[in-house]
Amino acid sequence: MKIKLTSVFVDNQEKGLKFYTGVLGFVKKTDISAGNYRWLTVVSPEEPNGPQLLLEPNENPAAQSYQEAIFKQGIPAAMFFVDDLQNEYQRLQNLGVKFTLEPMKTPGWTIVIFDDTCGNFIQITQIDWKGKVEETEAYNRRPSEHFFAWWHYSASIPPHSIICIESLT
Repeated sequence: MKIKLTSVFVDNQEKGLKFYTGVLGFVKKTDISAGNYRWLTVVSPEEPNGPQLLLEPNENPAAQSYQEAIFKQGIPAAMFFVDDLQNEYQRLQNLGVKFTLEPMKTPGWTIVIFDDTCGNFIQITQIDWKGKVEETEAYNRRPSEHFFAWWHYSASIPPHSIICIESLT
């Protein structure tokens, strides 16, 4: 099984295309008219045949509610990866991108979050593991341990809370 397509809702497809290509540096892959809307996808220039990101219009009331709710809670709608987060952060700052979270180290990675101007927060991540990922302690954890280790770090909850919660998984 592979992921070939994922999407983010945008409040305006043309504005989204300009931001995701002109600012973030993705390239347009597909642009097919579909009535009042477009099947509009972008890809990483590093992986032109890789996963596509559909810039999906949020005209459906359920899509609007979902997008507004996660935005109000500060939850990123998507996560992109870079090799040099500090460089990318500086580049995007110079282009006027508004960040809601400046570079922050977490266990195993460094992250930033920004507003994509289309109704979403987007997270950029740099993996900080050294050597082969398979050889790291973090890689050998169960998926639930990854989540709870991150949750413990980000929520600053007492360690015994993690033990109690993880025992349920």
